[in-house]
Amino acid sequence: MIGNVHKPDCIGIVRKAARLIQKAGRKAIVDGSPADLARHSDLLLVFGGDGTMLHAARDIAGSATPMLGVNIGSLGFLTAVPSAELARALNHVWRGQFKFEPRAMIEVSGVCDGKKVFKTALNDIVVSRGASSRLIALDVATDGELITHYRCDGLIVSSPTGSTAYSLAAGGAIVLPSAEVFALTPICPHALSNRSIILPLHSVIQVKAASPPPSTLLSVDGELVANLNEGDKVTIRRSAQVIRLVHLADGSFLEALRRKLQWRGAYF
Repeated sequence: MIGNVHKPDCIGIVRKAARLIQKAGRKAIVDGSPADLARHSDLLLVFGGDGTMLHAARDIAGSATPMLGVNIGSLGFLTAVPSAELARALNHVWRGQFKFEPRAMIEVSGVCDGKKVFKTALNDIVVSRGASSRLIALDVATDGELITHYRCDGLIVSSPTGSTAYSLAAGGAIVLPSAEVFALTPICPHALSNRSIILPLHSVIQVKAASPPPSTLLSVDGELVANLNEGDKVTIRRSAQVIRLVHLADGSFLEALRRKLQWRGAYF
């Protein structure tokens, strides 16, 4: 079990989960890093929000151990189980009423501000402006062909899983997690004709900073990684690593969209 101790209710919910697990004749482990826990367990329970899931996913990337997220907070697409429904969810697991859902990860590499960078993400890789209020310039290409020269607040390169995160807030399309695509979404572009673009997940995307420092930043899953000088380039592609999420039998991605985004209308 992995928990975000900064959330007030987390410790109590983790203790409740431990009691339920022990009552079912299973063993709960809480000591160790996410990678260590993944090596010694059959299932990782992650308590917190999507940020907690992102941290854990990067730490165990490539592991066969599946993850089940328990949401302690408000909106969350990776944390599939509300904390109030923990007992029901665990009963589904004990009965085998679930399936494994592989999620593709993406990676970024390059030289930023004279330093080599290599990072893996589950949701998104973002090149954006820093504290300056000025637009930044980005040259973006895919598989060696120029897409366009953006003047914008930034560019979000999203995995299928990340389409409901920053990309959605910036006006990008919602993508089913099983779709084999990238979503490229400019943030507040100067040209109103610039729109989100969907590319195959086998594409190799290159982003070149065309603004002088210190205005351009590289972030991975919401965490600042590096500054980009003018002329610095990063390459973004699908990672060879994947993670596995536990998908309960009585839920679906579309059902989660209807509930979490409060869509209204007829249900079929």
